[in-house]
Amino acid sequence: MIIKTAKWILSAFICICAILPASGQQIRWTTDGSGYYTVERGNLIVVTLPKNERKILVNAAQLKHNGQQINIRDFAFSSDGSKALIYTNSKRVWRYDTRGDYWVLDLRSQKLTKVGRDRPASSLMFAKFSPSGAEVAYVSEHNLYVDDLTTGTTRALTTDGTRRLINGTFDWAYEEEFDCRDGFRWSPDGKSIAYWQIDASKIKNFLMIDNVDSIYSYTIPVEYPKVGQDPSSCKIGIVNVASAKTLWLNVPGDKIQHYIPRMEWIPNTATVILQQLNREQNESRLFIGDAANGNAKEIYSEKDKAWIDAAPGWNWINNGKEFIWQSEKDGWKHLYRMSSDGKKSSLITKGDYDVIDLKLVYEKNNYVYFLASPNNATQKYLYKTRLDGKGKLEQVTPSVFPGTHNYDISPAGTYARHNFSSSTVSPIQEWLNMSTGTPLSMDGSLTNQLAKKTPPKNKAEFFQVTTEDGITLDGWMQKPSNFDPSKKYPVVFYVYGEPASQTVTDTWGAGRNFLYAGDMSADGYVYVSLENRGAPAPKGREWRKSIFQKIGTLNIRDQAMGAKKLLSTHKYLDADRVAVWGWSGGGSSTLNLLFQYPEIYQTGIAIAAVGNQLTYDNIYQERYMGSPLKTTEAYVKGSPITYAKNLKGNLLYIHGTGDDNVHYQNAEMLVNELIKHGKTFQMMSYPNRTHSISEGEGTGAHLSLTYTKFLKEHCPPGAR
Repeated sequence: MIIKTAKWILSAFICICAILPASGQQIRWTTDGSGYYTVERGNLIVVTLPKNERKILVNAAQLKHNGQQINIRDFAFSSDGSKALIYTNSKRVWRYDTRGDYWVLDLRSQKLTKVGRDRPASSLMFAKFSPSGAEVAYVSEHNLYVDDLTTGTTRALTTDGTRRLINGTFDWAYEEEFDCRDGFRWSPDGKSIAYWQIDASKIKNFLMIDNVDSIYSYTIPVEYPKVGQDPSSCKIGIVNVASAKTLWLNVPGDKIQHYIPRMEWIPNTATVILQQLNREQNESRLFIGDAANGNAKEIYSEKDKAWIDAAPGWNWINNGKEFIWQSEKDGWKHLYRMSSDGKKSSLITKGDYDVIDLKLVYEKNNYVYFLASPNNATQKYLYKTRLDGKGKLEQVTPSVFPGTHNYDISPAGTYARHNFSSSTVSPIQEWLNMSTGTPLSMDGSLTNQLAKKTPPKNKAEFFQVTTEDGITLDGWMQKPSNFDPSKKYPVVFYVYGEPASQTVTDTWGAGRNFLYAGDMSADGYVYVSLENRGAPAPKGREWRKSIFQKIGTLNIRDQAMGAKKLLSTHKYLDADRVAVWGWSGGGSSTLNLLFQYPEIYQTGIAIAAVGNQLTYDNIYQERYMGSPLKTTEAYVKGSPITYAKNLKGNLLYIHGTGDDNVHYQNAEMLVNELIKHGKTFQMMSYPNRTHSISEGEGTGAHLSLTYTKFLKEHCPPGAR
């Protein structure tokens, strides 16, 4: 996706597999849910609740080989708990460090064994124990392998993997747009493995150029399917671990013109379930694949006039005979209870609200827990309702804590870590007894922690504004520290605007500009963000999908009309000092606002922007803009370069030349258009920096200073 938030920029290199229970990270619960695992000072610890009793399971001293310490990057246990799988020496693959080395520690014998010892260093990906714990499977250099821990032998399950023929993991586009990384699954009986094979051999290389790391420049090829180009071919194989023979599932449809973003085994069976999306991603089909003969049977299909998202996965109930499914087919994102053959389906959540995130299916007590916010799209709370669909919606989060909540609930629904923040409360957490809803200790409760916090003197104000088109937008506004309503202040709008993220949320950081060098409020700026239609806010399908084929037009008009209304009704906003800025999709929105509505915005700072929608990847852009094979009119109409000739104000354009996501060619295409039409502007390119523009000594500070200097020069701060 077009990455868009400060949160991602700051955490761009945090591996998704390092799920240790620090605040905001997913907890690694014990199987029975009575506690969780964590790493402290190199030791692998189990913490038992409710008393927080700590026990060392793996001592750092046990993790040494030839005198070298093995640092724990991630870990897993065999099903019987007798072995630990340790991930270390990790290396980055695109966004995250998902390849490295793995070691198995036998907790009974203390024997330490390296997995894939004949494979290149730091080349193993997604290693995992077999159900029995006797074997470990992994990917190395796009092939699947299995190590037998008893005999010490290694078996190659695939041998055809190359740089472009990918077994057990994914290409750039699948990883970026479907969040697909781990591409294989052990069968419940441990006799076979289901895996993806991605054939990217026909995907064209996009060549990035490195001009600084050697005297002679060189190119860096990235297989990248642009809008209108065919995707990689995708199929699912079932490989027999004993024979290393693969049976390919006979999934109907063209393997190139469809995507398979989700697949897993049905519990206690020899069948897999998978989701297939057509090229346009407006039709979703579920298939059951038989591992014995490769037959694939469709059990469910759904269509949408706009698009359908890749499924978050399957939550199995009733001993694998049913699963929980999410759908927007009635206009709201709801949970459905569906039989594994697809013949029966019933609605669990009912009403005009969206399920934001499913947190726990508690089958024993006939309840399902999920995040939602029926009354305020800027906030999140935990709710529950009966799993049989016969109950009412019940709010679990106490209403005395307005803001944004998240919960990580133990498998048995016994305990939970509850995280909370708001625009006025920095992130805090408490541990709960879920059956009683009470904190494990009052010392650590939200109530106790809030009592010790000092509210910020100057806080963001949330509001709604209705445009002349009759569209009501949520927004926040941060006023200057010594605000005087009789004076006029410059206003800076922060925008994203595309279907991948919200900016107006009641969370810590709302109203704060992470890129500004200094204190915007003290310097005398009004800082504002508005949430246009198309943003993934919990306001129903129509709100989110009205942007279909209208990125660059509908969202831009909503933003501009919202700004226009604010400027006309808030006399302290100086209409002669209006700036807008954004990153990635927000950079694209910034350009479009500056070019399409120059009468409103005089200054813009666009970072890593898509200037021409036809340059971006096919999965993301075709999902939201429709097939370019039918027409490119919507793409052209929504692209900033189409309107570059209208520039009247002050533009600072920033891009990293090593951006593999939004390619630097966007900058050069935009520059050409501006030059052609005699438009002057300022530009800052960062050599070899990626989409986050975070690599290299001094980069972050320099970016901040560049941003701030331009803003102060062209949208001067302070009251008038």
